[in-house]
Amino acid sequence: MKVRNIAIMGLGTVGGGAYDILVGNHDYIKRTRGVDIRIKKILDRDYAPLEKRGIPREKFAESVEELASDKDIELVVETMGGVEPAKTFITTILKSGKSVVTANKELLAKHWSELEPIAKANNCGLFFEASCVGGVPVIRALGESFQGDKITAVYGIINGTTNYILSKMTSEGCDYATALGEAQALGYAEADPTSDVDGYDAQYKLSILGSLAFHTCLPYTSILREGISKITANDIRNARDLGYIIKLLAIGKRDGNRVEARVHPAFVPAKHPLASVSGAYNAVYLNGDAVGDLMFFGAGAGARPTGSAIVSDVIKALKDGPTYTDFDNSGRPDKDIELVGDFMSGYYICITVDDKAGVLSRISTVLGDNGVSIKAATQEPSSDESATVVFLTHAAREHAVMQSLKTIENLASVRSVDSTVRVLE
Repeated sequence: MKVRNIAIMGLGTVGGGAYDILVGNHDYIKRTRGVDIRIKKILDRDYAPLEKRGIPREKFAESVEELASDKDIELVVETMGGVEPAKTFITTILKSGKSVVTANKELLAKHWSELEPIAKANNCGLFFEASCVGGVPVIRALGESFQGDKITAVYGIINGTTNYILSKMTSEGCDYATALGEAQALGYAEADPTSDVDGYDAQYKLSILGSLAFHTCLPYTSILREGISKITANDIRNARDLGYIIKLLAIGKRDGNRVEARVHPAFVPAKHPLASVSGAYNAVYLNGDAVGDLMFFGAGAGARPTGSAIVSDVIKALKDGPTYTDFDNSGRPDKDIELVGDFMSGYYICITVDDKAGVLSRISTVLGDNGVSIKAATQEPSSDESATVVFLTHAAREHAVMQSLKTIENLASVRSVDSTVRVLE
């Protein structure tokens, strides 16, 4: 059996997980998959951790050019993260005719349309199962399992950090800062958690998943993005009292040539399967016109789950060769696609008002004048002559709700609009 040599760029958490699987399961992979994979070279900025692993120095590469020029290396795994130098390194590898397996969702969301043509021109592949939802094989499913279906929706919980934080707030009643601090202490959140808690990570992933599901480029810049930092313990309690659980959702829908895409916290009905996805786990919900509803669930991050997805791509690339997207991967949606910003959703609105007669009526009038129908409303007095008013609306247009809130904020009896969270219908 021919030895298939590969290299790894970046042996951190994810790269280390892939390395451990490739080494530890080498004989199993060789026996069951018929491919003898050997890691010939590793490129990293710091070789001390590699030495602690007992990796011999002859495997240490000095530069990306060394990997690109080595004719024995067929494929390179990139787990460095970030845009640069990863983009430059991947470009160098692809131009040498070697396929690349990557977990880099930010790079793909921003530069997929530049990298795939380079891979095509050099008869090699760009594989990225590990870029979205860790070890859950949703990218392979979208590319290979639904050829006869029109996917009408792809949505779910695709960021483990925010799901851990919101789950902690839900189960323990703590505030956002406390839950974030614990997530950081446990390693679920970075010291700078911006990418996760402000929704960028989910935005990048939805760009990739939506493009594959809807067969057209879905630029990450076209996706509405809101994070979870404004979610309060009071919102969590109100959601539970109303029969909901708050989750950060990525939502993509296609209806004919109309596509909507958004990332934001949402009230999820307690009986919905996504409501039970807790901790750092992820889940993706798909709807196809033939297959109906499906949910993919599993570990959305971590060394071994994400490493598993990388190894799967390595085996596929070495055995089957490159495949490419089945749409015009230009970085722009097809010219007949309409990206919808004024989408329909239900809304939870929490407002602090003066505790006076007629306030609820005036707010209701503003909502009604903008075509927003109220599903439920409650008013709870406080000790400082104020009251908290909570509304749930029926499905309404985004722009109508936002316009209503601007008017409501300026009502004399309104002290503050405290929270607005969309509701998953």
